[in-house]
Amino acid sequence: MNINRRKFITTLGLATISTQIPLFTVQANISPDAIIKPPRLKIGDTVGLISPAGIIDSADVEEARKIFTSLGLKVKAGRHILDRYGYLAGQDRNRARDVNAMFTDKTVKAIIAMRGGWGGNRILPLLNYNSIRANPKIIMGYSDITSLLLAITARSGLITFHGPVATSTWNNFTLKYVKSILFYGQAVTMNNTLVTKLQREIITPGKARGKFMGGNLSVINSMLGSSYLPTWKNSILFIEDIGEDVYRVDRMLVQLKNARILNQLSGFVFGQCTRCSMGDEPSLTLMQVLQEHIRPLRIPAWYGSMIGHIRDKFTLPIGVKVEIDANSGTIKMLEAAVS
Repeated sequence: MNINRRKFITTLGLATISTQIPLFTVQANISPDAIIKPPRLKIGDTVGLISPAGIIDSADVEEARKIFTSLGLKVKAGRHILDRYGYLAGQDRNRARDVNAMFTDKTVKAIIAMRGGWGGNRILPLLNYNSIRANPKIIMGYSDITSLLLAITARSGLITFHGPVATSTWNNFTLKYVKSILFYGQAVTMNNTLVTKLQREIITPGKARGKFMGGNLSVINSMLGSSYLPTWKNSILFIEDIGEDVYRVDRMLVQLKNARILNQLSGFVFGQCTRCSMGDEPSLTLMQVLQEHIRPLRIPAWYGSMIGHIRDKFTLPIGVKVEIDANSGTIKMLEAAVS
């Protein structure tokens, strides 16, 4: 089930939920150097499944259970995973409780979101970032899960992972990066040339190093002005999106520019803009927009990487130091993301 994320973000904004349950002690973003790497996954470990955003059904949970069992993992579902509250997978307080409970559960070694949709921003004030920092473990997802990943990295210092959700297509390409990075603890090079049909366009050639930060462009924009974003200085920003007309991508990039994020970057990667069109009115092309906003930054940048709402996905560690090469379209991890 697909939810129009942009519609909800536009019409609802960041909901005020402080009246639902007490907020945890406010914690300022930690030092950029205070990074924690979660323990790697091992055969026999237990994966916790959560629904922090859009609704799912029991068939989704059973399919996920089969996938992770085939990888030699055990599965534990969140208490409220099948809850429903309109388009949300339950009340904010209960979705947040499942996230917090998975981090404090000593039997759970990794946390995987079932799907995206909309709702992650609503529970950010309800997460216990001190507890998360004290109980580091892998947490992974993409799309709307971007909000949880960035907030957790910013507030707790924990490396998080922009990768498949439980309802994604867990094919050989996707599994290769999940296993290499999360199980084997390898510092891999993610190479676009492995996918012959991928269209890649260089915006600005060259190499750059920095901490890898990013996720869904619409979700990042919905977080601007909050205290849940990381520091961007000398970071490499990766973004992706789905179902956005070019003028909306233009608008969101302008917002990042006006928020003084783009001018702090050392590199830029736009993965895929899936089903993004020029619309019915006169329009610029997506590449014209990217060239206009990114090329003046004079940082290595390109469009076309295996990031986003696509079947073949990289697993991207948020907060890890990487080197990108816009000429070859590669993302090279300079360190392992797990301990």
